Amino acid sequence: MTGASEILVLVLLISGILILPRFFKNEPVKKGSTFSPANKIKNLSIKARAAIFLTIAYPVCIALILRPWESNSNWFLITGIAPVVIAWSVKWILGGPKTK
Repeated sequence: MTGASEILVLVLLISGILILPRFFKNEPVKKGSTFSPANKIKNLSIKARAAIFLTIAYPVCIALILRPWESNSNWFLITGIAPVVIAWSVKWILGGPKTK
């Protein structure tokens, strides 16, 4: 088995040396550019801020009520996590490009 694992390590190293740098090319940053995470956060609408807050707060509140670490972990997944995933999925689907 050591032969197969050594080959996989070599493949990982070669791909890391040759392929990954192509994905992370350094592009020059334009002076005065408004593209930054800080600017994106500042420009969020009230609806987006509320959605992000509810994405975190709702599962936390449900977890405090159901205590999934003791039991009811499946019920927590159904009532705490699934509604958040479904809501963001619907938003993603409806936010897609409109076709004629």
